Amino acid sequence: MFGRSELSQQYLSRVKAFMAEHIEPVEGAIMQGVLHDQGHGNWREWSIPEEIDALKEKAKNEGLWNLFLPDSRLGQGLSTLDYAPLAEQMGRSFIAPEVFNCNAPDTGNMEVLYHYGSDSQRKTWLQPLLQGEIRSVFAMTEPQVASSDATNMETRITADGDDVIIQGRKWWTTGLGHPNAKIAIVMGLTDPDAERHKRHSMVLVPLDTPGVTIERMLPVFGDYDAPYGHGEVSFNNVRVPKTNVIGGLGYGFAIAQGRLGPGRVHHCMRALGAAERCLELMITRGMERVAFGQPLIKLGDNGTRIAKHRMAIDQARLYTLYTAGVIDNQGVRGAASEIAGIKAVVPTVLQNVVDDAIQMFGGGGLSHDYPLTGFYAIARALRLADGPDEVHQATVLRQELRKYRPPRSES
Repeated sequence: MFGRSELSQQYLSRVKAFMAEHIEPVEGAIMQGVLHDQGHGNWREWSIPEEIDALKEKAKNEGLWNLFLPDSRLGQGLSTLDYAPLAEQMGRSFIAPEVFNCNAPDTGNMEVLYHYGSDSQRKTWLQPLLQGEIRSVFAMTEPQVASSDATNMETRITADGDDVIIQGRKWWTTGLGHPNAKIAIVMGLTDPDAERHKRHSMVLVPLDTPGVTIERMLPVFGDYDAPYGHGEVSFNNVRVPKTNVIGGLGYGFAIAQGRLGPGRVHHCMRALGAAERCLELMITRGMERVAFGQPLIKLGDNGTRIAKHRMAIDQARLYTLYTAGVIDNQGVRGAASEIAGIKAVVPTVLQNVVDDAIQMFGGGGLSHDYPLTGFYAIARALRLADGPDEVHQATVLRQELRKYRPPRSES
């Protein structure tokens, strides 16, 4: 089941070659430059390095573009399972996902518009996203409620004639500080009296609409993740046409479940790519660095830790590839347990690897001289993003217990 298709293998070889030739030689300098010039919370001064735009144009010209979208007209026609190894390879780099136009949250937002958007919505927003001309954000999490239970959302999306009015506040809206961020998909409460999972809606809100205010960027462990950012944004009586509602009022939860399935596979495979890079750095450091007359890899239980990380990464990869195959064959609903499971497992695998790698690098591991702190922030954030570990574990339990329900009697 996990043997790569010929198409997947071809694209993986091309992505690896592109990254080795064009991304890896310049990424360190680009990241250091961004940290030096834009490593602050004043998002209005953030900009995209010229090198990134040049790399994006090169990737587009080489056909390494929109690899995530399983449509041969708009993407490259790769299934979820075909794309998974490519996502892993991109996860080794902080900039590769954007270079190939496979970055979150744009991939999920493009999938929403592709599957649920109207013709007008696709023309206005999907096309420029597919071309990489603009960026988008997904506004769901709120500061005043426990967003681990998404039915708690208080932001209101209220119908008013031919318009809807949005009122509320969101935060941890990834990519909000990006200079090219132009559109938000906002999820909010439409009908509090409806059935629990039919109360909410998604609506497209241009970020330059009157009443939309970006309040601030939020640091993760002191890092503002420029030029992307994770921002807090308020919507004060924001009015947009009802035609901006995606799929219809009350369809928010159904759309969200479709959006989060493949996206979680993408997240997990990128995290495994990061874990592989951290493990490589850890091994290289352990073999080259000497203390007390021996390479670090021979001191204490460092060798055993490396072996355990090797096994954990491989196990997590198989789990994730299996999940991708289930999505392709049974759809997102049929893969509910597996999607939840990988989301609980994989970020912890990455967190454990990078934590030990930092230990191996000593003080250097805490600095920006190496990519470890960035990968640690990603790992720890992923244990909350798209739902905390505990919610995913509860989903796995719920799906598992269903197998033990007695069959309904026919009468």
